[in-house]
Amino acid sequence: MADTVALPLHRRYRIVGLWLFALAGMVFVMVVLGGLTRLTNSGLSMVEWRPLTGWLPPLSDSAWEATFRAYQATPEYRHINAGMSLGAFKGIFWLEFIHRLWGRLIGVAFFVPFLVFLLRGWLDRRLAPRLALLFVLGSLQGALGWFMVASGLIDRPDVSQYRLVAHFAAALVIYVALLRIAFGLVIRTPPWNPSRGLGKAPLALGALVFVTMLSGGFVAGTDAGFAYNTFPLMDGRLVPEGLLTLSPAYLNFFENITTVQFTHRVLATCAVAAVVAFWFATRRRPLPPRARIAVNVLFAIALLQAGLGISTLVLVMPTALAALHQANGVALLTAIVWTAFELRPLAAGAPAPVAYRRPASEAAVRETAGTDARPGAAVSAGRAR
Repeated sequence: MADTVALPLHRRYRIVGLWLFALAGMVFVMVVLGGLTRLTNSGLSMVEWRPLTGWLPPLSDSAWEATFRAYQATPEYRHINAGMSLGAFKGIFWLEFIHRLWGRLIGVAFFVPFLVFLLRGWLDRRLAPRLALLFVLGSLQGALGWFMVASGLIDRPDVSQYRLVAHFAAALVIYVALLRIAFGLVIRTPPWNPSRGLGKAPLALGALVFVTMLSGGFVAGTDAGFAYNTFPLMDGRLVPEGLLTLSPAYLNFFENITTVQFTHRVLATCAVAAVVAFWFATRRRPLPPRARIAVNVLFAIALLQAGLGISTLVLVMPTALAALHQANGVALLTAIVWTAFELRPLAAGAPAPVAYRRPASEAAVRETAGTDARPGAAVSAGRAR
């Protein structure tokens, strides 16, 4: 193989960006696996956290028996799964094991290429610290996952919904950060002219969808999806009774299943309505072709998400449909990140780009890159259209 150090700068950025897209795909799968472990009540089947030695499952009958005995001492077994056979236990164990193993594989897939890119000098002074921070966050995410699991191994046969949502939120933050950096490295079109508006609207949509997804985490954490399985009414009412029965009042939004589900319904309806309104607002705007595609994809995924959410509710949380609803929620967030990138505004005081110009040298690209907050932004200015 030719020495990759000799690759042009824009080629190096593209390779790094594609690597980050691959990592984001792995995180996407991780989120779906996490949802499945929750839906199948598999998350508490592994009662030990061994970050360095937990790569292998039980490999002998005696090891399986010991693992099963450890599970039989948990509140979940005593209160929910008493009498479960070893074969049934293996069914829930394997899903949780794959979930944890996939997390370790993400760590390896991140750290090894990061180290290679860093030693080869492919990561500039802005990109390297960001990626290092993401690696630290990913490592802490594993600890947060165990902190979540530990909450269901002492007194209650279920994990804390607060820790569950914190774990879910951290995964989404890492996912969005990977996507945003990758877009900046791979796509080399200029920012959109802010005089045309809409540049900040996707950010507001992203915040609304993010909060809606976290409220969905509380629905999952409290099993609120198994109640009020009609739509749009709840127990025959548009606004159900019993919304504020807990004291202090704020606890209702996290522990009262009526309020938790109602809040998620309202937020989800507002999120879909906001996406539809945004889509209609863009119809009269002269968007760049790829931005138009991104907005249309966002619109389609939002409508699909509404249909999946309602279907999951009225069919009383079938596992496959509920997992698809969560996966499509992450896809919706992905479409928002893409749209936000395509419609990102120019820096304050910068002229609207007319054409790209090739830099005189790679040194000029590096110098320009140091003045832009977006990793790989200099490539945008230096790549011929």
